[in-house]
Amino acid sequence: MANYRTENPATGEVEKTFNELDRDGAIAAVERAHTAYTQWREAAPEQRAQVLRRTADLYDERADELARTIAVEMGKPLKEALGEVQLAGSIYRWYADHGPYLLEEEQLDAQGAIRSVVRKEPVGVLLGVMPWNYPYYQVARFAAPNLMLGNTILLKHAGICAASSSLIEQVLDQAGLVDGAYINLFASSSLIPDVIADPRVQGVSLTGSEAAGASVAEAAGKNLTKSVLELGGSDPMLVLDAADVGAMARTAARARLSNCGQACNSPKRMFVADDIYDEFVDRLTAEVEQATVGDPTDETTRVGPMSSTSARDDLHEQVQDAVDHGATVRTGGSPLDRPGAFYAPTVLTDLTPDMRAWSEELFGPVVMVHRMTDVDEALEIANDSSFGLSGSVWSDDPEKAAGVAARLDVGMVYVNEHGTTLPGLPFGGVKRSGYGRELARDGMAEFVNRKLVRVAAR
Repeated sequence: MANYRTENPATGEVEKTFNELDRDGAIAAVERAHTAYTQWREAAPEQRAQVLRRTADLYDERADELARTIAVEMGKPLKEALGEVQLAGSIYRWYADHGPYLLEEEQLDAQGAIRSVVRKEPVGVLLGVMPWNYPYYQVARFAAPNLMLGNTILLKHAGICAASSSLIEQVLDQAGLVDGAYINLFASSSLIPDVIADPRVQGVSLTGSEAAGASVAEAAGKNLTKSVLELGGSDPMLVLDAADVGAMARTAARARLSNCGQACNSPKRMFVADDIYDEFVDRLTAEVEQATVGDPTDETTRVGPMSSTSARDDLHEQVQDAVDHGATVRTGGSPLDRPGAFYAPTVLTDLTPDMRAWSEELFGPVVMVHRMTDVDEALEIANDSSFGLSGSVWSDDPEKAAGVAARLDVGMVYVNEHGTTLPGLPFGGVKRSGYGRELARDGMAEFVNRKLVRVAAR
């Protein structure tokens, strides 16, 4: 089977395949991106901003086409797919609006010279290795700030996202980007170390699994190449109290089932105060059971298929391991008996440390709920994780929740919301959730030459 293909997870059918590059083709792409860099870096900041602004406009104009493409190739329900298209477009627009300002020289204390300034300059060709779960948004996080800087992009997308990846390249070309400044790299993962080893490649950013991150970090380290990693997460969600338990349960179910639970910063572990726990679990289970599972191109569908049957089967092994060790299945707990990669939305309780689900990331429509009798104990369990992407704390008393939230060992923490992503908010984690930051001004601070220019009198 071709590595780059459109394989509809709702039917299991391969609808289209794409030609892959060999090593010579991959290195030729590096050369082309480097040639484009010598031109793109000379473009004025406002000229680069105009290209990004036009890109955002095209995301609006072609929203239906873009959304339907990812609904078919990775199973995202149309409403969510349109939301992702809108979010990606807003990222390009944010950098178009704020990029020129963020590139202005930084004035330092002259410290005995006529002047001392820091200039922000591009570094060269960058490699992005992106996952399938948010085909447009993940790319925009990486591409928009770096194109604004004047860097050029080689983008190796997930094998099942070739169609959307092709559309991204097409949109950027239509927006007026210099030829070769953004190139799809339809190459196998085995070629990535060769690309990173090329001295013209000055940085690599990966969003994906821990294993993929370790592989890319190793190759980058060998070549002294800057890297940014956004890896997995097992985000805690602490519910301290709720005057309206039903509303809280609806919010929790919606957050966890979004994108079929396939989000790094999804609230995967819920800790609920003892006095509302039973009602919360009952209402959460009812919400999960009511979620319509089906064809992602059907506008009534709330939960689509998982990205692939292999992903579905891996998830079921984790759930079955939990059940074998005593977990209670409140609803779901198995693949659905129909074509495609569908898994029944699931609620698990009574989890213990001897289960894989206690420490591993469950990347699918599975909610895990813990009874919280003591906030300190819940924080200890929440922080006793190899992951540290994000987390949230919920309460009718926001200040009380903020005090608890400050004690979570994560890169992003929220009070009375979970996983909010906006172009002007930095994104990234700690521990095995990766390193570096994307979005906001931080997105233009990773692959940049902050060049000191000091002018002294003779």
